[in-house]
Amino acid sequence: MSSSVTRAAGNESSQPADGAPAEAAPPHATACGNAPAEASAPAPRKGAWLVRAVLAVLSGVLLYLSFPPRPLWWLAPFGIALLAGCLHGRRARAGFGLGFLAGLGFLLPLLAWTGEEVGPVPWLALVSLEALLIGLTGLGIALVSRLPAWPLFAAAVWVAGEALRARAPFGGFPWGKLAFGQADGVFTPLAALGGTPLLSFGVALCGFGLYEALRTARRHPGRTTAALAALTIAAPIGAGLAARPLVSDAAEDGTVVAAVIQGNVPRLGLDFNSQRRAVLDNHAKRTVQLAEDVKAGRAPKPDFVVWPENSSDLDPYAEPDARAVIDQAVKAIGVPVAIGAVVSPETGPLRNTMILWDPVAGPTATYDKRKIQPFGERIPMRSFVRLFSSDVDRVRRDFGPGKDPGVFDMAGSGVGMVTCFEAAFDDAVRSTVQDGAQVIAVPSNNATFGRTQMTYQQLAMDRVRAVEHSRTVLVPVTSGVSAVIRPDGRITAETKMFTADALVAEIPLRSTRTPATVVGPLPEYALLLLAAGGFGWILTRRIRARRAV
Repeated sequence: MSSSVTRAAGNESSQPADGAPAEAAPPHATACGNAPAEASAPAPRKGAWLVRAVLAVLSGVLLYLSFPPRPLWWLAPFGIALLAGCLHGRRARAGFGLGFLAGLGFLLPLLAWTGEEVGPVPWLALVSLEALLIGLTGLGIALVSRLPAWPLFAAAVWVAGEALRARAPFGGFPWGKLAFGQADGVFTPLAALGGTPLLSFGVALCGFGLYEALRTARRHPGRTTAALAALTIAAPIGAGLAARPLVSDAAEDGTVVAAVIQGNVPRLGLDFNSQRRAVLDNHAKRTVQLAEDVKAGRAPKPDFVVWPENSSDLDPYAEPDARAVIDQAVKAIGVPVAIGAVVSPETGPLRNTMILWDPVAGPTATYDKRKIQPFGERIPMRSFVRLFSSDVDRVRRDFGPGKDPGVFDMAGSGVGMVTCFEAAFDDAVRSTVQDGAQVIAVPSNNATFGRTQMTYQQLAMDRVRAVEHSRTVLVPVTSGVSAVIRPDGRITAETKMFTADALVAEIPLRSTRTPATVVGPLPEYALLLLAAGGFGWILTRRIRARRAV
């Protein structure tokens, strides 16, 4: 990053640090660093703001490009470094605006799949809301950038922003965590040490440290401060490398043969549900075909099988015909099968349910999805939202959340159910492993998102979860990319999009808990306290400065 760019991006703040004296400027220096201040002060200030705004958007674009399906995870620290250049030394209001622009540059392309079948209004509304929260993050980063060792505080503030987006509004939307773009990166083992908050913190710290190292090296070449700044780059990379022994796919409890079924859907779009019986038939047919392949010796016999979310949108408890189709397929394969179904109680909300179906006993255990997708499976403020999009009426009856983790005993193996959207939430995955899951299954349905990047973004999420908890992750999807992911995050088998297929693989069973599984949310809480400490320090400095006047 050249000196002129870093100055325009915010390296040479025209505002003094709160509670601290302003640095002396050269006699003829301006915000852009060249023209005499007396002759043209207003123009450079406007020009500098425009440059910072463009660079803020570009920083968000770099973050987007670091996400799958592109293997460019290393762009994330550079995106954060560019954002740091925009925010360093800025006032709170400028930090908010620049953070908002960075959020737009990041999330507009990342979440384009949300408008695939419902048009731009829901997509733009979601992106705007999430970008506002990133704007608040930018505000916080601008404030703590005035502190010594500010990259530490800024990285903690970034994690605090992600924690906020994971919880609010309407239960949160964690999509776009820095951690979820790092499945192939050197930082990934940090997930096994402290979960996705620590992984995001490591990436953010590297980015903020990169900017600070460039800034201090340019201002004070050869000074110890430049070396100390460089440590904020080396520390997270070194920690990631040091945590690699935590990443293992050893078969602690032996191995099993698992199968995931991708039955495909009759057609793309929201109306795929209108052919619910065809979707069910597709998955039953592909399971029967697998049974025939096993009988003919073309495929190994699985110990259990997992179907995707919504593989039966017909309630098998209420629809005898659907029950018969499922039962026939399960009996054909002769092993326990986890079925994704929509259960319709006589009263109350619908249930997005995984049903453990035994070839002899029939349906036994169930798991109700706990994290219900707002504006997808339930419609908050329905009458208000209808003013902007009539598509809300496609969801005629809201889904309700389950309460407890679901771990199925499938042929003696503990298989934890984490349904689709839930994979984005730390607590949903962690509680399943804490409840005894030796394998994680993430049955999903992304037929409504067509051939967009959504399926690859979700697959990367699942890979990070595999490393975080050191578990094999099975990903059966109705029509996207189904996969088998080893506990070290490697994909060993995957399907093509919109292709009926079955993946059969021998997988390790593991029961050891990683540090991330054991400590749970404590690393995130610690980082939130660090961010709060930075804000407290800023407040203390301001109070002292006012008393000194």
